Amino acid sequence: MDRGRPPRNSPTEVPLKAPPSLASLTSHSETRPAGFRKHPIVSFETELKFRIPADLLESLRKAVATKSATTSLLEAYYYDTSEAALANARMALRLRCETVEGVSHWEQTLKGEGPSALQRLEHNVAFASQNRPALDVRRHDSSPAGKALGRLLKTAGAPDLEELYHTSIRRTRRTLSRGGARIEIALDEGCIQARGLQIPVCEVEFELLRGDLPAFMDFVQTWVDRFRLQLDTRSKSVRGHWLAHSQTIVPPTKSQPLDLRSAATPEEALRAMLNNTLSQVLANASQLSDVHTGTEHLHQLRVGLRRLRTVLRVYGHLAPLAGHDQVAALASLFQKLGATRDFDAMAESLWPALHAAGAPLVEPPESAKLDSSPEPAALLRSEQVQTLWLGLISSFNLVDPKVTPLSRSTEALRAALVAPLKHLHKQVKRDSVHFSTLDDPSRHALRRRIKRLRYAAELCGSLWSPKAVSKYLRRLQKAQTPLGEFNDAVVAEGVYRNLAGEDPRAWFPVGWLVARRAALLKTCARSLKKAATEAVFWE
Repeated sequence: MDRGRPPRNSPTEVPLKAPPSLASLTSHSETRPAGFRKHPIVSFETELKFRIPADLLESLRKAVATKSATTSLLEAYYYDTSEAALANARMALRLRCETVEGVSHWEQTLKGEGPSALQRLEHNVAFASQNRPALDVRRHDSSPAGKALGRLLKTAGAPDLEELYHTSIRRTRRTLSRGGARIEIALDEGCIQARGLQIPVCEVEFELLRGDLPAFMDFVQTWVDRFRLQLDTRSKSVRGHWLAHSQTIVPPTKSQPLDLRSAATPEEALRAMLNNTLSQVLANASQLSDVHTGTEHLHQLRVGLRRLRTVLRVYGHLAPLAGHDQVAALASLFQKLGATRDFDAMAESLWPALHAAGAPLVEPPESAKLDSSPEPAALLRSEQVQTLWLGLISSFNLVDPKVTPLSRSTEALRAALVAPLKHLHKQVKRDSVHFSTLDDPSRHALRRRIKRLRYAAELCGSLWSPKAVSKYLRRLQKAQTPLGEFNDAVVAEGVYRNLAGEDPRAWFPVGWLVARRAALLKTCARSLKKAATEAVFWE
């Protein structure tokens, strides 16, 4: 066990200071052997990381390993509590040794979740000695990341910290300037090890050391296009954490709570909601496009896309962010992923029920899928989707100086966010009353509207009473669930009706589904009636 306290004769520490702003990053001026990176230790690091297609790895190696490039060996040891307090809070604490030309240098680094997929909290402390230092969390106390860690460990009861996994990396690093931006490219090749298990690491990372963010994003896009790079938001620490739990695949990422009480303006609230939803999308897309997984990653990816599209549709008017092309691309991606998800949903719930009912034909052939969209992994690795991710990240992180805050009061923020909720609630209430007379497309539209209302309420709910918000969301969920089952039955009935022309056995599932729809129709009507009469949390 290691409580993170230093021995009496610990190596001399060289804390690295943060510059005043991103636009004026400066490297720390400590004396180090040639080839060592001089860390600009800032509150946030601005970086993007990508996987590399195997057939283009050698070409990318040559592009990074120019005459000015340096190569170093990195051995990093990661710490956490036995209850994974840091991993659960999306933090990482490590001791790392960097060796260049036989000379080693140690540093202690703390990383934490930042406001977006582009930025993370980071604080480093370098050591003059070449000996491995003892871990000491107090070295980060003066930094934003350190203060967050202090609060976390205090809440957890000051638990011991243990070394859980480590990484062995060969890093080839190149630094260049483009369009007013100073950029570092780092090619990492090696592995993560824990509990006798090992997974490979092969990735390229771009970090904005100083300068212009649009220039940085433009430069990254050129490399993505040139080498078919695939954005990957799974950090080494995230992958290592799960490897330490004997899992080589990062589990599906669900939506995370969002606290808007510190948002000063509607624009800030909008950016927080967009980055919250995009984080869920990118985490699941990163895993799904890398290694084949079960259906849950795809489900959570589609949930994230729906949440992201909800924010753009319901609150997008608060600031000029994503363009029309990006909104249309999101809708197209969601639709293409939908056919696979509908087929998987039938496999999980419908087919077992049909089999139990004695249906002579249960599982339709792959040719019965609703369209010919590519498999999710291939779709997510495509150039169009990778360009979409970069465009969204760029849009959500650039500040528009023309935007004028409506107000800096909580009441004004509530008023700006609640107006669309009222409109959505009114539409849901209207259609719920007339649900039994609606046609199937209108019922499906009502289901989508309830989802949109629930996601929008969840994202801004921290500004109102938690109890009232939870009660409202529970009622919406109870109405949404039978509507989802009803829609699945409608989709499945269409699949089997089409199949019946080739195989008469498909008429059994058709008849069974017609009866199921009738029963679900009554359940939906009851749930919607309760939802329509539920008190709203904003009054």
